[in-house]
Amino acid sequence: MAATADMTTNQNAFHNEAPVPAIAVENLRKAFDGHTVLNGVNLSVGSGETLAVLGRSGTGKSVLLRLIIGLEAPDSGSVSIRGQDIAGLALDQLGDIRKTMGFLFQHAALYDSLTIAENVAFPLEHHRRSMSKSERTDRVRQLLDEVSFPGDIDKMPSDISGGMQKRVGLARALALEPAILLLDEPTAGLDPISSGEIDELILKLQRERQMASVVVTHNLHSARTIANNLAILNEGNVVIQGTYEDLQQSNIDFVKEFLKQS
Repeated sequence: MAATADMTTNQNAFHNEAPVPAIAVENLRKAFDGHTVLNGVNLSVGSGETLAVLGRSGTGKSVLLRLIIGLEAPDSGSVSIRGQDIAGLALDQLGDIRKTMGFLFQHAALYDSLTIAENVAFPLEHHRRSMSKSERTDRVRQLLDEVSFPGDIDKMPSDISGGMQKRVGLARALALEPAILLLDEPTAGLDPISSGEIDELILKLQRERQMASVVVTHNLHSARTIANNLAILNEGNVVIQGTYEDLQQSNIDFVKEFLKQS
Protein backbone atom coordinates (compact mmCIF):
# COMPACT_ATOMS: atom_id res chain seq x y z
CA MET A 1 0.00 0.00 0.00
CA ALA A 2 2.83 2.38 0.89
CA ALA A 3 4.54 1.64 -2.43
CA THR A 4 1.32 2.47 -4.29
CA ALA A 5 0.99 5.74 -2.39
CA ASP A 6 4.60 6.64 -3.18
CA MET A 7 4.02 5.88 -6.86
CA THR A 8 0.90 8.06 -6.90
CA THR A 9 2.81 10.90 -5.22
CA ASN A 10 5.62 10.64 -7.77
CA GLN A 11 3.13 10.63 -10.66
CA ASN A 12 1.40 13.71 -9.27
CA ALA A 13 4.74 15.46 -8.85
CA PHE A 14 5.60 14.62 -12.45
CA HIS A 15 2.30 15.99 -13.77
CA ASN A 16 2.60 19.14 -11.64
CA GLU A 17 6.06 20.05 -12.93
CA ALA A 18 6.15 23.53 -14.41
CA PRO A 19 6.89 23.58 -18.15
CA VAL A 20 10.42 24.54 -19.09
CA PRO A 21 10.40 28.17 -20.30
CA ALA A 22 11.50 28.86 -23.86
CA ILE A 23 13.87 31.54 -22.50
CA ALA A 24 15.13 31.83 -18.94
CA VAL A 25 17.48 34.65 -17.95
CA GLU A 26 18.86 34.39 -14.42
CA ASN A 27 20.90 36.97 -12.54
CA LEU A 28 22.41 38.18 -15.82
CA ARG A 29 25.27 40.69 -15.54
CA LYS A 30 27.21 42.42 -18.28
CA ALA A 31 29.64 45.36 -18.27
CA PHE A 32 31.69 47.06 -20.97
CA ASP A 33 34.89 48.93 -20.08
CA GLY A 34 33.88 49.03 -16.44
CA HIS A 35 30.39 50.38 -17.19
CA THR A 36 27.64 48.07 -15.93
CA VAL A 37 24.92 47.57 -18.53
CA LEU A 38 22.95 44.69 -16.98
CA ASN A 39 23.06 44.21 -13.24
CA GLY A 40 21.40 40.94 -12.26
CA VAL A 41 18.49 40.70 -14.72
CA ASN A 42 15.93 37.92 -14.29
CA LEU A 43 13.34 37.23 -17.01
CA SER A 44 11.37 34.25 -18.26
CA VAL A 45 9.35 33.72 -21.45
CA GLY A 46 7.15 30.70 -22.06
CA SER A 47 6.22 29.14 -25.39
CA GLY A 48 3.60 31.24 -27.14
CA GLU A 49 4.28 34.24 -24.88
CA THR A 50 5.56 37.65 -25.89
CA LEU A 51 7.67 39.80 -23.59
CA ALA A 52 8.27 43.46 -24.46
CA VAL A 53 11.39 44.99 -22.89
CA LEU A 54 11.17 48.75 -22.54
CA GLY A 55 13.52 51.41 -21.28
CA ARG A 56 15.43 54.54 -22.14
CA SER A 57 18.22 54.50 -24.72
CA GLY A 58 21.40 52.92 -23.39
CA THR A 59 19.71 50.81 -20.73
CA GLY A 60 20.93 47.51 -22.18
CA LYS A 61 17.85 46.37 -24.09
CA SER A 62 19.70 45.42 -27.28
CA VAL A 63 22.58 43.95 -25.25
CA LEU A 64 20.03 41.65 -23.60
CA LEU A 65 18.97 40.33 -27.02
CA ARG A 66 22.59 39.76 -28.03
CA LEU A 67 23.15 37.76 -24.84
CA ILE A 68 20.02 35.68 -25.43
CA ILE A 69 21.14 34.71 -28.93
CA GLY A 70 24.73 34.14 -27.81
CA LEU A 71 26.39 36.99 -29.72
CA GLU A 72 27.74 38.23 -26.37
CA ALA A 73 28.81 36.22 -23.33
CA PRO A 74 27.57 37.28 -19.87
CA ASP A 75 30.02 38.27 -17.15
CA SER A 76 27.91 36.16 -14.77
CA GLY A 77 24.47 34.62 -14.60
CA SER A 78 22.91 32.41 -17.23
CA VAL A 79 20.78 32.31 -20.37
CA SER A 80 18.90 29.06 -20.96
CA ILE A 81 17.11 28.27 -24.21
CA ARG A 82 14.44 25.61 -23.70
CA GLY A 83 16.32 24.33 -20.66
CA GLN A 84 19.82 24.43 -22.19
CA ASP A 85 22.31 26.86 -20.64
CA ILE A 86 24.13 28.33 -23.64
CA ALA A 87 27.21 29.49 -21.72
CA GLY A 88 30.34 27.61 -22.70
CA LEU A 89 28.74 25.67 -25.55
CA ALA A 90 30.90 24.71 -28.49
CA LEU A 91 30.25 26.78 -31.62
CA ASP A 92 28.46 23.94 -33.40
CA GLN A 93 26.17 23.38 -30.39
CA LEU A 94 25.44 27.09 -30.14
CA GLY A 95 24.80 27.13 -33.87
CA ASP A 96 22.19 24.39 -33.50
CA ILE A 97 20.39 26.43 -30.83
CA ARG A 98 20.53 29.59 -32.95
CA LYS A 99 18.76 27.73 -35.75
CA THR A 100 15.71 27.55 -33.46
CA MET A 101 15.73 31.35 -33.10
CA GLY A 102 14.80 34.08 -35.54
CA PHE A 103 16.25 37.58 -35.16
CA LEU A 104 14.88 40.81 -36.65
CA PHE A 105 17.56 43.48 -36.41
CA GLN A 106 16.70 47.10 -35.65
CA HIS A 107 17.22 48.33 -39.21
CA ALA A 108 16.29 45.01 -40.87
CA ALA A 109 20.02 44.52 -41.71
CA LEU A 110 19.35 43.24 -45.20
CA TYR A 111 22.32 42.50 -47.43
CA ASP A 112 22.57 45.45 -49.83
CA SER A 113 24.14 43.38 -52.59
CA LEU A 114 21.39 40.72 -52.57
CA THR A 115 17.86 40.95 -53.95
CA ILE A 116 14.80 40.62 -51.71
CA ALA A 117 14.45 36.95 -52.70
CA GLU A 118 18.15 36.27 -52.12
CA ASN A 119 18.02 37.88 -48.67
CA VAL A 120 15.16 35.62 -47.58
CA ALA A 121 16.81 32.56 -49.15
CA PHE A 122 20.13 33.21 -47.39
CA PRO A 123 19.48 31.11 -44.23
CA LEU A 124 17.93 28.35 -46.33
CA GLU A 125 21.01 28.12 -48.55
CA HIS A 126 23.27 27.81 -45.50
CA HIS A 127 21.17 25.60 -43.22
CA ARG A 128 18.77 23.69 -45.52
CA ARG A 129 21.21 22.51 -48.15
CA SER A 130 19.12 19.46 -49.00
CA MET A 131 16.46 21.78 -50.47
CA SER A 132 16.46 22.06 -54.23
CA LYS A 133 16.57 25.46 -55.90
CA SER A 134 12.88 25.22 -56.85
CA GLU A 135 11.96 24.26 -53.27
CA ARG A 136 13.88 27.27 -51.95
CA THR A 137 12.15 29.53 -54.46
CA ASP A 138 8.74 28.24 -53.40
CA ARG A 139 9.65 28.65 -49.72
CA VAL A 140 10.84 32.23 -50.26
CA ARG A 141 7.58 33.15 -51.99
CA GLN A 142 5.60 31.50 -49.18
CA LEU A 143 7.51 33.43 -46.51
CA LEU A 144 7.09 36.76 -48.31
CA ASP A 145 3.37 36.06 -48.74
CA GLU A 146 3.17 35.31 -45.02
CA VAL A 147 4.51 38.77 -44.16
CA SER A 148 2.30 40.40 -46.83
CA PHE A 149 5.17 41.65 -48.94
CA PRO A 150 3.49 42.86 -52.14
CA GLY A 151 6.50 43.97 -54.13
CA ASP A 152 8.88 42.63 -56.75
CA ILE A 153 11.10 40.05 -55.06
CA ASP A 154 13.91 40.75 -57.54
CA LYS A 155 14.29 44.34 -56.31
CA MET A 156 17.21 45.42 -54.15
CA PRO A 157 16.67 46.51 -50.50
CA SER A 158 17.47 50.12 -51.43
CA ASP A 159 14.49 50.12 -53.79
CA ILE A 160 11.84 49.49 -51.09
CA SER A 161 10.58 51.47 -48.09
CA GLY A 162 11.67 51.00 -44.49
CA GLY A 163 8.40 49.26 -43.65
CA MET A 164 8.84 46.83 -46.54
CA GLN A 165 12.43 46.18 -45.45
CA LYS A 166 11.10 45.19 -42.00
CA ARG A 167 8.71 42.73 -43.65
CA VAL A 168 11.56 41.18 -45.62
CA GLY A 169 13.66 41.00 -42.45
CA LEU A 170 10.79 39.20 -40.72
CA ALA A 171 10.45 36.76 -43.59
CA ARG A 172 14.17 35.97 -43.34
CA ALA A 173 13.90 35.56 -39.55
CA LEU A 174 11.11 33.00 -40.05
CA ALA A 175 12.89 30.99 -42.75
CA LEU A 176 14.10 28.18 -40.45
CA GLU A 177 10.75 27.83 -38.62
CA PRO A 178 12.05 29.22 -35.30
CA ALA A 179 10.49 28.40 -31.94
CA ILE A 180 11.77 31.75 -30.62
CA LEU A 181 11.60 35.17 -32.27
CA LEU A 182 13.74 38.12 -31.12
CA LEU A 183 12.80 41.59 -32.39
CA ASP A 184 15.01 44.64 -31.90
CA GLU A 185 12.98 47.86 -32.28
CA PRO A 186 10.67 46.44 -34.98
CA THR A 187 8.88 49.77 -35.54
CA ALA A 188 11.84 52.14 -35.17
CA GLY A 189 12.01 54.80 -37.87
CA LEU A 190 8.55 54.01 -39.26
CA ASP A 191 5.59 56.35 -39.58
CA PRO A 192 2.54 55.58 -37.38
CA ILE A 193 0.64 53.78 -40.17
CA SER A 194 3.61 51.54 -41.06
CA SER A 195 4.26 50.93 -37.34
CA GLY A 196 0.68 49.79 -36.88
CA GLU A 197 0.93 47.47 -39.88
CA ILE A 198 4.11 45.87 -38.49
CA ASP A 199 2.43 45.42 -35.08
CA GLU A 200 -0.55 43.71 -36.71
CA LEU A 201 1.79 41.50 -38.73
CA ILE A 202 3.69 40.44 -35.58
CA LEU A 203 0.39 39.64 -33.84
CA LYS A 204 -0.73 37.54 -36.81
CA LEU A 205 2.52 35.59 -36.83
CA GLN A 206 2.27 34.99 -33.09
CA ARG A 207 -1.25 33.63 -33.42
CA GLU A 208 -0.31 31.36 -36.30
CA ARG A 209 3.06 30.13 -35.06
CA GLN A 210 2.81 30.32 -31.25
CA MET A 211 6.46 31.34 -30.89
CA ALA A 212 8.07 32.66 -27.75
CA SER A 213 9.01 36.27 -28.52
CA VAL A 214 11.11 38.99 -26.95
CA VAL A 215 10.55 42.47 -28.35
CA VAL A 216 12.90 45.31 -27.46
CA THR A 217 11.20 48.63 -28.07
CA HIS A 218 10.89 52.21 -26.87
CA ASN A 219 7.36 52.37 -28.31
CA LEU A 220 4.92 51.79 -25.43
CA HIS A 221 1.88 51.68 -27.72
CA SER A 222 3.52 48.98 -29.82
CA ALA A 223 4.50 47.04 -26.69
CA ARG A 224 0.92 47.15 -25.39
CA THR A 225 -0.36 45.93 -28.74
CA ILE A 226 1.91 42.94 -29.32
CA ALA A 227 3.00 41.78 -25.84
CA ASN A 228 1.14 40.07 -23.01
CA ASN A 229 3.99 40.80 -20.60
CA LEU A 230 6.14 43.92 -20.27
CA ALA A 231 9.38 44.66 -18.43
CA ILE A 232 11.00 48.05 -17.86
CA LEU A 233 14.79 48.26 -17.58
CA ASN A 234 16.57 51.07 -15.77
CA GLU A 235 20.24 51.31 -14.80
CA GLY A 236 20.77 47.65 -15.57
CA ASN A 237 17.86 46.34 -13.51
CA VAL A 238 14.32 45.17 -14.21
CA VAL A 239 12.27 47.78 -12.38
CA ILE A 240 8.96 46.02 -12.98
CA GLN A 241 7.56 43.12 -15.00
CA GLY A 242 3.90 42.37 -15.61
CA THR A 243 0.90 43.30 -17.71
CA TYR A 244 0.30 46.85 -18.82
CA GLU A 245 -2.33 47.11 -16.10
CA ASP A 246 0.31 46.08 -13.53
CA LEU A 247 2.53 48.90 -14.79
CA GLN A 248 -0.33 51.39 -14.58
CA GLN A 249 -1.02 50.45 -10.96
CA SER A 250 2.64 50.63 -9.90
CA ASN A 251 3.66 53.08 -7.17
CA ILE A 252 7.29 53.11 -8.36
CA ASP A 253 8.21 56.68 -9.28
CA PHE A 254 10.35 55.69 -12.26
CA VAL A 255 7.54 53.56 -13.70
CA LYS A 256 4.98 56.34 -13.31
CA GLU A 257 7.33 58.83 -14.96
CA PHE A 258 8.18 56.40 -17.78
CA LEU A 259 4.50 55.81 -18.58
CA LYS A 260 3.80 59.54 -18.48
CA GLN A 261 6.59 60.35 -20.92
CA SER A 262 6.07 57.42 -23.31
